[in-house]
Amino acid sequence: MPGDVGPLGGNGQDGVEMRALKDAERPSGGNWWKMKPPGGKFGRKKEEAIAALLTQRNIEEAAKAVGIGANTLLRWLKVPEFQSAYRQARREAFGQSIARLQQGTAAAATTLLKVLIDPNTPASVKVRASEAIFNHASKAIEIEDIEARLTELERAAEESKSKR
Repeated sequence: MPGDVGPLGGNGQDGVEMRALKDAERPSGGNWWKMKPPGGKFGRKKEEAIAALLTQRNIEEAAKAVGIGANTLLRWLKVPEFQSAYRQARREAFGQSIARLQQGTAAAATTLLKVLIDPNTPASVKVRASEAIFNHASKAIEIEDIEARLTELERAAEESKSKR
């Protein structure tokens, strides 16, 4: 229908205003608004929107930082390709945060052990420190066991594949 706009606010990913196109000039099919620009990457605005979603307090502030409307950003968040890129960016940011926390684990372990052996530490705090130490130690063993099992499964799968 003339004047229809897609869920990305009426703009094609290549910046062409789709409202201005006649029906015959529009890309065929019902998903023209999902088309990716040449090279298959998101447009600059979408990449900026993902970065803003990671750094701003809410969707409205993220949209404003990028120079788009909040409704446009909400529509983008419903597009599977955008969701996937946003999810990947969140995972990468989370991974960086975990790496920073891991750098502090030696100091944290030292603190727990100092609290545990300090004669002036109340008994309830010593119990809590002991629980934390045991919980973290048992989780580390579980992770090591899972990694060993996964390695063995991967080896067996490769061996099975090579026999075919």
